[in-house]
Amino acid sequence: MSSSASPHSGSLKEKDGEVRVDVLQAETQDIYSGESLDPVYHAKAKILNNAIQEIGMGKYQWCLFFVAGFGWFSDNLWPSTPGLIYTSVTREFNVLGEWMLLGQALGLLVGAVFWGVGCDVWGRRWSFNLTLLITGVFALAAGASPNYYTLCVCVALWSIGVGGNLPVDSAVFLEYVPPSHQYLLTMLSIWWAIGQLTGALVAWPLITNFSCPTTSATCLASLNKGWRYYLFTMGGLMMVMWILRFFVFNLRESPKFLMSRGRDEEAVAVVHRVAAFNGKTSNLTIEHLKEAERLFGSAQGEAAMATSVRAAAWRKTRTLDLSHVKPLFATRKLTYSTCLLIVLWALIGLAFPLYNAFVTYYLETRGSAVGQISVYTTYRNEVILSVIGVPGALMAGCLVELPILGRRGTLSIFTALTGVFILASTTARTSNSYLAWNCGYSYTSNVMYGVLYALSPEIFPTRTRGTGNAIVATANRVFGLMAPIIAMETSITTSIPIWVAGGIFVAAGFIALLLPFEPRGKASL
Repeated sequence: MSSSASPHSGSLKEKDGEVRVDVLQAETQDIYSGESLDPVYHAKAKILNNAIQEIGMGKYQWCLFFVAGFGWFSDNLWPSTPGLIYTSVTREFNVLGEWMLLGQALGLLVGAVFWGVGCDVWGRRWSFNLTLLITGVFALAAGASPNYYTLCVCVALWSIGVGGNLPVDSAVFLEYVPPSHQYLLTMLSIWWAIGQLTGALVAWPLITNFSCPTTSATCLASLNKGWRYYLFTMGGLMMVMWILRFFVFNLRESPKFLMSRGRDEEAVAVVHRVAAFNGKTSNLTIEHLKEAERLFGSAQGEAAMATSVRAAAWRKTRTLDLSHVKPLFATRKLTYSTCLLIVLWALIGLAFPLYNAFVTYYLETRGSAVGQISVYTTYRNEVILSVIGVPGALMAGCLVELPILGRRGTLSIFTALTGVFILASTTARTSNSYLAWNCGYSYTSNVMYGVLYALSPEIFPTRTRGTGNAIVATANRVFGLMAPIIAMETSITTSIPIWVAGGIFVAAGFIALLLPFEPRGKASL
């Protein structure tokens, strides 16, 4: 929407307690209209939103869509990996495989907290560039593991890198994409589906052709190289993705992050560099941000944000307390929203690994009941499930823009449907019928995750977006820790984990309807 302001002039107004920013040639409506956020931050964030909208969706954002997608790719590939190599590893080392899953859950938890909070402290850029490197290095090391204990440690360490992907990458992408194209954050889940598909396609020939025969009583390491070849292949792919991120694409620090740290000049400079990369110009000037400080800072009796080294160090120290957490609970509505998001992520964090980490093993045991014991068939089915998930990710990006559904409606319906398909799968009496139910699950779960991963960062404001992402991701990983513990206390050859997971998804679907914010058509701050 074009404003009536001159391209080279701007004014800021305050009316009925709301911040109105008349600058540049584009204007956006923000998600927090009517909510009592810091007025200086609110005004500046809206100015930057308008500046990014003025630039539009260009080459820089599309390149970012590509390299940020690597994070979604990694986030599904590696949590699925223990399930893909589970049987081969447990047969070779003659161990309880759940310890590997527990190591993964611990690593994901540490990664979510460390990178999520860290990107609000030292910025998005380094966190964005390091997560894939850590994942790739320790995945390659895991492929050379001499024993099960080393493998578990490597799984935990690569998971620290994986755990930071979505909290950081979603923040980076959202802070560069024009508000008119925020739906692309949901579309990034196509990379999530491709990650699962790639893992299944690589595991299928390697583990089928380079694993111990299923009829053999013993499993020698020399005959069981498939899972190692898989880790070498996927670890190498992570290194290629890191090289593309670090050396080919030059990520600039987020303008909103710089503004939230009082570095207004740098924020304006970054906006102009992005505009130049896109072959456009921006009308944003430092005076636009200074005017917001003068109007709303002085009106509220607040000083401008300090930019000295001492002040920057103090802000980083304050991160250790609740200063980055309190804004997430600044109002009753924000508190309600944040709490519901934590509950949703926690429930799904328990249900998903409880079911998905064992799907390969469960498919194999269900096939055995009807005489289909082929490892080839097991991994063929895994590929089919992964292929079905790709259109689900694409559908998510379309559904969230429908006025009748939006983010909340889409999330609610497809979370509940995910649980329904899981519960229905317990009625299967043949391998093919079980596969059919799971195709439905694969489709709906990809829609669900596409919306969930986009909705949370859209709702959290920039200054605490990384911390907010870290909190919900931590809830997700803490409850994910329970999955291997539950599996160790029950038999994974029964339907018990399936019933538990299905019921949790259905309950989470109803909870999603209670979310108070609907980000569709509104700019994130």
